[in-house]
Amino acid sequence: MTLTAGSRLGPYEILTLIGAGGMGEVYKARDTRLDRTVAIKVLPSRLSLSQEARLRFDREAKAVSSLNHPHICTLHDVGQQEGVEFLVMEYLEGETLAARLEKGPLALDQVLRTAIEIASALDKAHRQGLIHRDLKPANVMLTKSGAKLLDFGLAKLQGLEAGSSTAGVSALTTEGRNLTAEGTILGTFAYMAPEQLEGKEADARTDLFALGVLIYEMATGKRAFQGKSQASLISAIMSFDPQPISALQPMTPPALDRVVKVCIAKDPDERWQTSHDVMLQLTFIAEGGPQAASSASVAARRGRENLGWIVAGVLLLAGLAAIALYPRQSTPDARVIRLSVSPPEGSTVESISVSPDGRRLAFVAMGPDGRTLLWLRPLDSYAAQPLVGTEGAAWPFWSPDNRSLGFFAQGKLKRIDAAGSLLQTLCDASDDPRGGTWNQDGIILFSPNFGSPLHQVSAGGGTSTPVTALDASQAETSHRWPSFLPDGRHFIYLVRSAQPDHRGIYVASLNSKDARRLVSVESSAAYAAPGYLLFVRERILMAQPFDATKFQISGDSFPVAEGVGSFGESGPTGYAPFSASGTGVLAHGSVAARMTQLVWFDRTGQPLGPIGPPGTYTEPALSPDGQRVALGRDDPKTGRSDLWVLDLSRGVLSRFTFHPSNDYWAVWSPDGSRIVWASDRAGHDDLYLKPSSGASQDELLLESDHVKWPDDWSRDGRFIVYEESNPTNPKTLVDLWVLPLSADRKPFPFLRTEFNETHAQLSPDSRWMAYVSDESGRAEVYVQTFPRAGGKRQVSTDGGDQPQWRRDGRELFYLAPEGKLMAAEVKGGPTFEAAVPVPLFGVRVPAVSIGSFRNHFVVSPDGQRFLVNTIAEGASSSPITVVLNWTVGSKK
Repeated sequence: MTLTAGSRLGPYEILTLIGAGGMGEVYKARDTRLDRTVAIKVLPSRLSLSQEARLRFDREAKAVSSLNHPHICTLHDVGQQEGVEFLVMEYLEGETLAARLEKGPLALDQVLRTAIEIASALDKAHRQGLIHRDLKPANVMLTKSGAKLLDFGLAKLQGLEAGSSTAGVSALTTEGRNLTAEGTILGTFAYMAPEQLEGKEADARTDLFALGVLIYEMATGKRAFQGKSQASLISAIMSFDPQPISALQPMTPPALDRVVKVCIAKDPDERWQTSHDVMLQLTFIAEGGPQAASSASVAARRGRENLGWIVAGVLLLAGLAAIALYPRQSTPDARVIRLSVSPPEGSTVESISVSPDGRRLAFVAMGPDGRTLLWLRPLDSYAAQPLVGTEGAAWPFWSPDNRSLGFFAQGKLKRIDAAGSLLQTLCDASDDPRGGTWNQDGIILFSPNFGSPLHQVSAGGGTSTPVTALDASQAETSHRWPSFLPDGRHFIYLVRSAQPDHRGIYVASLNSKDARRLVSVESSAAYAAPGYLLFVRERILMAQPFDATKFQISGDSFPVAEGVGSFGESGPTGYAPFSASGTGVLAHGSVAARMTQLVWFDRTGQPLGPIGPPGTYTEPALSPDGQRVALGRDDPKTGRSDLWVLDLSRGVLSRFTFHPSNDYWAVWSPDGSRIVWASDRAGHDDLYLKPSSGASQDELLLESDHVKWPDDWSRDGRFIVYEESNPTNPKTLVDLWVLPLSADRKPFPFLRTEFNETHAQLSPDSRWMAYVSDESGRAEVYVQTFPRAGGKRQVSTDGGDQPQWRRDGRELFYLAPEGKLMAAEVKGGPTFEAAVPVPLFGVRVPAVSIGSFRNHFVVSPDGQRFLVNTIAEGASSSPITVVLNWTVGSKK
């Protein structure tokens, strides 16, 4: 029955319903006699008791009410009114352990504290001859004063009305009907001991089995015994042992593995015999006993399941904090410990940064909704917390005092306190920055966009000024990924150049324009104490001795980790995913292929079905007849990109380019007979052409020292529009150019400004050019007349990227920030007029590449369907590896 507010059960006034389940309904109520708030559990009518059973129940309830213990929910009273049986209990505020576990595993210190409190409560009850019989997460309440054990004796109550008429496993089919009498079965299956499943009488050791299962789940976030059906779950409990906790949480003290292993022994005689024994063992671990101090060195393994977040609190208990996290150098007896860790559920990590003291890990992750956020993970906790106000974040870096973080978002350079209390915009950047670094004098050095030199700005904010200059004589195209050296004046950075022999990591100073190359690599580098230069070469993280006072490398480089990769090998950024503290803590990720899936969506965002297999795809381009898609496909082994063509009707994927270089950004000719694309096979990006059948040799279409990427081919076949970055002209960034396909093929500029103009798309009648510019400080979609620019109109209203026209030119689509697909109706006539854009639906695309790749979606000719290169269902982030004492054993 359901009671309404204001109704009464004896002296108890019902206030509100707070829960319901198989064991009845729970109400918040007021004891009118003592003027206190209580909880009332109204038992189901099926628990109506015979006179004999009531006497037994009263005796049981009296015994339970005598349990005066800080971690047992007190039973105040039992009653009956008009056939309604009810229990009056202590009212608790908090959340159940079951609700807490839905968020993931608990930190080790909380696991131990909660387990000790439960063991203490069980010890009190067992000494008075009371067995819980139904210990599970839903029966543990986490409150401000600690854990509280609920429903003591209710499992026995269920047995009082059953007798022994129902036997064996058949009772498992009745939800909530957990019977006590010998020959019947009680408890929630996953926490039931083998003797319960066999219908035998429970004793104190039955509760200890459930306690062991609880500890396992608290520590790992996973159930110890699992099955897809009742039969398979029972089989798992009766016949198999779960993986040790340390296999899922590698820094778990071995002593805790032993406690749980003994708790869940199949034979009750092989378990701990009393709750007091378990409580003493857990207390011993929490206080850092010698068994807890021995912690195995666990190496990260390829292909292994993500192992969960490490906990520096465990390191403290294990006695490793003094040698792993906090000293400036590792002690002689320190050991290297490698741990694979995972991002928050449903998120994919984009970039990482370890704090200088090695105590915290900052990372940018994209959630299931496609948004990127800056997260902070103290290494003394399992939990990572998002920093409010950091939507759209990219490329975080720490202040030298460990108190603040710099990052990029919405075309700005920003900073935020690590506590999340103060967020500040420092200066303009762009939607495509390339990293920053912060010195002890309050200077931030950063790369504002992908084609710029380095700039500096005060950590308090202001106008940025250039620090380096691109050397046109060396065809430099970008300075990026700066990192200060210990003196705070010198820094290292990555130089991109059209001349391969000039690329690499350079060292320079805030006080001088001179720069000197240290190593020839294609991705970012960093200094790590006590004197190493870290960089990635052919997907191996390397360390080379480096004198940070003489700014010289020496000796031989040696490998630190394999399979690290570099975004510079599979994309445009040159970011190598690793970060090192000054205390021997190293974190690195990998760019193992992020799988995407081509999926058709209708205008409401309803998926219409996938096309082809999942893959590492980029920049899909739909053929004019809508039958084929040309796209980039990254090779996860080499990191290189080739072009492939997907037949949409058959789902068959065929390779189109075969050169051992990067080939990308395919554009179809208006009749679909040819494809033009960009390739870096000559050391700089040039334009190539061949028939779409692939039956001919690659033809060099346009060659120069400048970086070039094709955007579109006019419907009349006369023009190819492309982007160009010219490092010899400091007054421009990325410009839009036009290549006439007439006899002389002499390119001319369409837009050449001090800003970035990208993603050009011609209207079907070739009268208008839609494109993206960051002239306002963020990427927006604009339209101008073509072939001579004029009559500029802004289409997007709150940021926009990757515009595409409907085949009839009456609608323009684009991506808004955070992956929202927008549509703007275009009116016909001699002038361009567009309606206010409206959102269609959100798409989940690789956020790190928005603004870098040409497009993540294509539009069907009628504008009613959208083929989106979305992150594949079930795709997860590559694991992050945290290495403690990584320098141990290395020789300078």
